[in-house]
Amino acid sequence: MSALLSGITVLDLTNVLSGPFATLHLSLLGAEVLKIENPKDGDLARKLGNVGKLNKELMGTSFLAQNANKKSLTLNLKQPEAREIFGKLAATADVVVENFRPGVMARLGLGHTTLRQKNPRLVYCAISGFGQTGPDADKPAYDQIIQGLSGTMAVNGDERLNPLRAGYPVCDTVGGLNAAFAIMAALFHRERTGEGQFIDVALLDSIMPLMGWVAANLLIGGQQPVLMGNDNFTAAPSGTFVTADGHINIAANKQEQWEALTEVLGVPELREDARFKERDTRKDNRKALTPLLEDKLRLRPTAYWVEALNARDVPSGAILGLEAALRQPQIAHRQTLRKVEAPGIGTLEVFGMTPLFDKTPGSVDTPPPRLGEHTDEVLGRLGYAPEAIGELRQRGVV
Repeated sequence: MSALLSGITVLDLTNVLSGPFATLHLSLLGAEVLKIENPKDGDLARKLGNVGKLNKELMGTSFLAQNANKKSLTLNLKQPEAREIFGKLAATADVVVENFRPGVMARLGLGHTTLRQKNPRLVYCAISGFGQTGPDADKPAYDQIIQGLSGTMAVNGDERLNPLRAGYPVCDTVGGLNAAFAIMAALFHRERTGEGQFIDVALLDSIMPLMGWVAANLLIGGQQPVLMGNDNFTAAPSGTFVTADGHINIAANKQEQWEALTEVLGVPELREDARFKERDTRKDNRKALTPLLEDKLRLRPTAYWVEALNARDVPSGAILGLEAALRQPQIAHRQTLRKVEAPGIGTLEVFGMTPLFDKTPGSVDTPPPRLGEHTDEVLGRLGYAPEAIGELRQRGVV
């Protein structure tokens, strides 16, 4: 089977998370991603992670998580010769991705308008916190800042714990997915027209539509968000409940699911209770309903209720810790995690392409690269002799 993006070359100038997450998905689909890093210490993510030894080797766990299948080329873009090399690469590349602050690439003489003159087919994607224009365009931004400014932290938690940050960098990862989607769309457009284009991706823009239902309640229904913790604001009973040995997630979002739930729990009388009979009244009276359900749920362990409820088509599930989540049979069956050998480190388990293509599947073929591992290979393809590469290295160009 051929790779979906076989023959596509991506110049990846990005650091840390949003950009590398975008280019990871392109690499999993077969694009050649040339990760262009500064010669001193490369992507900051190389120093990030909970294994000090790997951080010192510039192979931190944060870097290992999202750089499989890529090649590392070092270029000190502050030097003219390095910019010349980048220009040669961009002249025949398909995609450039960067997540510098707005204007940085233009000041280096490598902005999208300059590169487009050399390569009209080039798709250029710039990822930033706030976008390339607007009153906040020049402000620095990390995931936590965007979580706060987007309203994400304000709608999380309950009256006891709010504002509340999501437990992983959701804005960075969503921004990366948005960028990957946009790049694929631009490549499709290029197939039709032959022309490349400039893509401006903002992390703040990217996360906002994920709150579409909450925002619609405000913009259309005039209702401010209500802090509900683990409860689902669209239905009841739908949320987290106490069992004999812990907790369970139940989402009886449809009327027939609610009725089946009352049968499984042995409380059919609640179906005729005026407080709970209809969907909207159940939502209004969820605080009264939850204890009545938990009186029954506390009699048996989570596993019992998960099996019994799912057998009646009432969505339910255990609440797993991260290790249990990673090791559950469904994840193994879907091959969500893939193994790859990293020299000097050992076997790595990393995430592969989660959509499963039957004709052009994604794959993890090579481990995340050591800093500058492919510099000689890439420069050799441009016609640089080994002696010339050695000279460039001595002068700190690469």
